[in-house]
Amino acid sequence: MKSKGMYLRHPRIRGAWTEMRFVTRATEEDLLATKPFRDAAYDVATDYRGLFCRVQVKSTICKRDNSYVCTICSNHIPYTPKEIDFIAAYVIPTDTWYIIPIKATNGQTDIVLSPHRKTGKYAKYQEAWHLLKR
Repeated sequence: MKSKGMYLRHPRIRGAWTEMRFVTRATEEDLLATKPFRDAAYDVATDYRGLFCRVQVKSTICKRDNSYVCTICSNHIPYTPKEIDFIAAYVIPTDTWYIIPIKATNGQTDIVLSPHRKTGKYAKYQEAWHLLKR
């Protein structure tokens, strides 16, 4: 069965839905998660025993061959470590999260995620919720 998120075509609605999915999953991982009350570069802040992380939440349904392309910028400008700590990228069709340190993106505006491959460039960040607890 396909995720209902596949049918949310408006980017803002799908983005809000993805953020709610992230908060739910973070809570299941024993993380506190909160949204900032004003505009910030990050979508959600997580807290694990006093460790605070700034997370920008992204999602993709854009398939390229056997992988998915995920845009990880704001208005074509890459995020920096001064703004956020992690990208949480959700591949909607496979129900797969990637928790990627912003430094690992090397200033890219797009990344290619391959949930089915164990040796992909970002494979070590697949479901890497533990990174938000260090």
